[in-house]
Amino acid sequence: MAEFDRLGAVVLGCSADRPETLARFREKHHLNFTLLSDPEFAVIDAYGARRMKRLMGKSFLGIVRSTCLISPEGTIAHRWESAPSKGHAAEVLEVLKEQVAANRRRKV
Repeated sequence: MAEFDRLGAVVLGCSADRPETLARFREKHHLNFTLLSDPEFAVIDAYGARRMKRLMGKSFLGIVRSTCLISPEGTIAHRWESAPSKGHAAEVLEVLKEQVAANRRRKV
């Protein structure tokens, strides 16, 4: 997280769970970033994270763990359609470093 902070990134998670549930989850897993509660799916749908999924031959609308890197201008700079919980932060960090370096080159 220190590296994300150093690069000026803000890390947020978003879930349809209620704030109380998210607080317990955050504490249980020792998360060091903010989890947003979106039970109305406003943000989740806006970022395309609720999609049709299949489980045991049945289709249902569910939330797909995904990641969006938002530029300082507020646009999506990079999207990961699938975001596994293990190792994904390092992958995001590498793309963030590339984006920050590219932005610095443009300003020079």
